[in-house]
Amino acid sequence: MGGPLGAIIGRYPSSDGNTQMGGIIRHNRKCRDVVFLIIFIAFWVAMIVNSSFGFNQGNPLRLTYGLDYKGNVCGNKHADPDLRELEVRYWLNPNQIYQSGLKDSQFKVADAKAICLMECPSASEDTLNWVCDYPEGDIRLSVDDWIDRNYDYYEFLTPEMRNSSLQLQGPCYPVIFPSVNVYWSCQFIARASNISLRHWQQMGGVNINEDILIDKTIHRAINSHSAVLKRYVADIGKTWPVLIVCGGMVPLFLSVIWLLMIQHFVAGMTWITVILFNVLIISSTMFFYTEAGWIGNDAVSAVIGESDPYYHFSGREQNHLRAVAVLMTIIMVISVLSSIAIIRRILVATSVLKVAAKVIGEVQALIIFPVLPYTMLVIFYMFWFSALLHLFSSGQILRNDCNANCCAYDLKSNRVNCDNCCGYSIHYTPHIAIAILFHLFGCFWATQFFIASSSTVIAGSVASYYWARGEISEIPFLPVFSSMKRLMRYSLGSVAIGSLIVSIVESVRYILESIRRRLKLNNSVPVSQMGKMMSCSSQCCLGCIEWTIKSVNRNAYIMIAITGKSFFRASSIATELIMNNILRIGKVNVIGDVILFLGKLCVSLFCAVFAFLMLTTHKYRSAHNKISSPLFPVLVCWVLGYVVATLFFAVVEMSIDTIILSFCQDAEEHQGTAQYAPPLLIETLNDQSEMQRLTQ
Repeated sequence: MGGPLGAIIGRYPSSDGNTQMGGIIRHNRKCRDVVFLIIFIAFWVAMIVNSSFGFNQGNPLRLTYGLDYKGNVCGNKHADPDLRELEVRYWLNPNQIYQSGLKDSQFKVADAKAICLMECPSASEDTLNWVCDYPEGDIRLSVDDWIDRNYDYYEFLTPEMRNSSLQLQGPCYPVIFPSVNVYWSCQFIARASNISLRHWQQMGGVNINEDILIDKTIHRAINSHSAVLKRYVADIGKTWPVLIVCGGMVPLFLSVIWLLMIQHFVAGMTWITVILFNVLIISSTMFFYTEAGWIGNDAVSAVIGESDPYYHFSGREQNHLRAVAVLMTIIMVISVLSSIAIIRRILVATSVLKVAAKVIGEVQALIIFPVLPYTMLVIFYMFWFSALLHLFSSGQILRNDCNANCCAYDLKSNRVNCDNCCGYSIHYTPHIAIAILFHLFGCFWATQFFIASSSTVIAGSVASYYWARGEISEIPFLPVFSSMKRLMRYSLGSVAIGSLIVSIVESVRYILESIRRRLKLNNSVPVSQMGKMMSCSSQCCLGCIEWTIKSVNRNAYIMIAITGKSFFRASSIATELIMNNILRIGKVNVIGDVILFLGKLCVSLFCAVFAFLMLTTHKYRSAHNKISSPLFPVLVCWVLGYVVATLFFAVVEMSIDTIILSFCQDAEEHQGTAQYAPPLLIETLNDQSEMQRLTQ
């Protein structure tokens, strides 16, 4: 393993044989992995350029509201006419909806004439209601007057306009079917009003199809995969206060509390962590059952505002919640059984955590330091989520090519126009999909980079404490800032390549899982048992590879902090050191990592439960802030909570790993006797009974 680390890490023999101070882990360092640092900087430039494209081209309103027949987004105050209060999309011609639902029809729902209203119109009980096109041309009404008249100016129409309206060519259209606001689109109920239909027939109107196909066609359009994905992304934008509180503030508070309790109440923290984890996972599972409609009457609803109590709309969102509820049930059972199985190992975990508690007590700035990478991550995530919303909505609004014969009255030209009857759709080009994938990969890499940088600084601080024998008067603060300075000056490139490797593996897993799900949905032939086994095996192998790489990287960061070597050289040193001492540190790391992992899950699950509580308030169940499902906001809060907990728990995690690696290296260099370990660590690690418990 090269030369001894004593000469590298600040205490080395002088010419007279006495040990002299030569600075803490500063000797013989230089910049490493500069090429990867340049690549990382270029990546950030590309991220900014990629995000600027989204900010210039995107409009998050497109994720929530539909398009009218002019290509305007409902609710857009810059449209012509002004649609700032008109947010509900309503299809005027029921026969066009019926035609678009026919099996071989080239006419689609997006081509049916739609306008934006404040609310879905209802059929009259004693007469015939009308919904007329936006007022323009000879119709001398303002938009406000048109709204006040319930969108009806039929009495102002000329005989020619009235005859065109009776042919379902506008500008006014009859309200025959009741409708309900489902995700800001009027879902027709295929139950025509008898009185309205009779009045329509008496006036000489054309035949209107009353088939249930009208209902199903709109249902399919609202419930399509792309529409559901857009609503999920829009939910993230609507719930930004929940993300700030449950994804930022709550995990920060809980992580600091956990670290303080580790420092002062280490004996009971393992038991508290295991018990709290089981309570939280059961609670979160019950919340999913409630939102899925299996417990109580508080199931997620697709209807916005009041609706017919006899009409129920079941969207994909509810099916997704039920699937997650089943998955959480399986995880809950496995977690409870696993917790029972590791009870006998909790004493070992307590001994391991004592090591970290002693280090944190000596280097107190370690508790405060994670606030710095936390602040940087908060700024990055605010920028990243904003850019994500704009990238997802950055397609071009283009007129469709429907190849259909349809006519509508044009108020500007005062005649029936049969040329431009096709509607508009948002078209996504391949480069937009690439931009979104690049943006997602950027999130993986940046997150791993911040975590890796934080871990390296912590490792350098703990190593400074270890190899100085705890005799430095500036121990409470100096090691942290010195370690940060060394990272910024010498090792950013090494951290960049380590985080890049983990990000690539995570991205490959994500892409393969997406491909597997898409093939499963598109393939009507049942998958064989062999195919299922191969799929599960590949996912398991990728998971094991990811876990191994993260473990190797973590130890590599420790050796980078200690030796200042390049990433691959540090990985080699760390791996060789671990293999030489596998019996000594193997179970110590495993048991300690399990408890720390459960601690991270406790923080993230508490964030998820708190997010559920916030999302069940009236604010997110009505009007403009109504979300389609709590699933995505809760999952995002869970992920953010886990990332924040990882930053803070790295203080304990890296302290344990750094102390153990340093102790093993120290013992290896000095014939089995650690010379640099401070007395408080020798008392824990060198005691025979304690070592027997740690190694057996």
